[in-house]
Amino acid sequence: MGALGYGYYRTVIFCSMFIGYSLYYFNRKTFSFVMPSVMEEIQLDKDDLGLITSSQTMAYAISKFISGILSDRISACWLFSIGLFMVGGINVVFSWSSTVTVFSALWFINGLGQGFGWPPCGKVLRKWFEPSQFGTWWAVLSCSMNLAGGLGPILAMLLLQYYDWRTIMSMSGIICASFSVVCLVFIKNEPKDVGLPAIEVASKKGVTNCDSTLREFLLSPYLWVLSLGYLVVFGVKTACTDWGQLYLIQDKGQTVLMGSSYMSALEVGGLMGGLAAGFLSDRAVARQGLRTHGNPRHGLLLLMMAGMFVSLYLFRVTITTEAPKEAPIWLLALHPLSVLIGMSEKEIWILLLGAMFGFSTYGPIALFGVIANESAPANYCGSSHAIVALMANVGAFFAGLPFSTIAKHYNWEMAFWVAEVTMAVTTVIFFLLRNIRTKMGHIPLKID
Repeated sequence: MGALGYGYYRTVIFCSMFIGYSLYYFNRKTFSFVMPSVMEEIQLDKDDLGLITSSQTMAYAISKFISGILSDRISACWLFSIGLFMVGGINVVFSWSSTVTVFSALWFINGLGQGFGWPPCGKVLRKWFEPSQFGTWWAVLSCSMNLAGGLGPILAMLLLQYYDWRTIMSMSGIICASFSVVCLVFIKNEPKDVGLPAIEVASKKGVTNCDSTLREFLLSPYLWVLSLGYLVVFGVKTACTDWGQLYLIQDKGQTVLMGSSYMSALEVGGLMGGLAAGFLSDRAVARQGLRTHGNPRHGLLLLMMAGMFVSLYLFRVTITTEAPKEAPIWLLALHPLSVLIGMSEKEIWILLLGAMFGFSTYGPIALFGVIANESAPANYCGSSHAIVALMANVGAFFAGLPFSTIAKHYNWEMAFWVAEVTMAVTTVIFFLLRNIRTKMGHIPLKID
């Protein structure tokens, strides 16, 4: 094994997971990418489309929770590869179908397979990378979703010029299922599978390796503090991505193009925020080390949560339907840039707010996953991520009908004010709990 050390295996394993998860995400969105072409052949109304996409979303939420628990009990490599094969196979069968009922049933199964993707990735990353590198590689691996989500629609549009939607979905599924075999061969669960010392053992010399019981893990206050924080952050993020465009158009008098541009700026800012959160929080871990009380990543998490509140407040207060008689100084400062790129100062300001909110939002989303994984006992790190991710999906649910109901009975201004206040209260709570015991479960004893 001499020549094949950590560097070789880390590179091969990470590349396999990056490509594999890009295929997961692309095959999650293939129906959305080819939807106009499908509707030209098969009559589908808005309710039909909603049923098909919602069936996948519901299955994904259930499956991701179950997968997180399973990843603590079975091979992460097998779980990841089985899910990838399942997703690819369903896409092939989907390309043979023509009815709404079958489409919905197959997309529900696709959602079940999708849930097997991310939890095993977190498990493998924790086993192969030191705590001071974990956040960075978690964030870089998350970029596989941005890559697939960004290039997917363009690739589908180009392919639709030469092939029909059935061929595209079938080809996508075959590539996905085939790559699952590559993942099965090259992804290794942990260093000891290839004869290398375990990372956690190497980084915690003088500490007994004592696993926690399920009761000790579930009674850890920090698990539920993280879950509450993730619920609020993901709920506010979902509310802004789902309804922000509509709020700009209906309440703020902006154009449809401006609304779309705001969403694009939010996603670009989100990509940068996720990478920055991983890299900067790893620097903090490298300096301070992981402690039993107060996670080194907590300071950056607090800063970004505060950034969410500030950007939400500015979004609600500074964007108005009418231009002020005298532009404020901060808006006049954007004048040189507006002349350069041919946009008004107000339009640039809206895009900057979108980028700021995206940066401040996707950072905490990355950090919650990393902290939940690394703070849990080694035998429950998958379950820890599964629980906080489930709570995030609860937050996403609240961002749907309950949020829109507030807007219906009052207005969008009130709905976004509620989101803003909720974010502020949660940030204050996290500040007060910054020195809480962060090590979940049983704390191992040092060997004399």
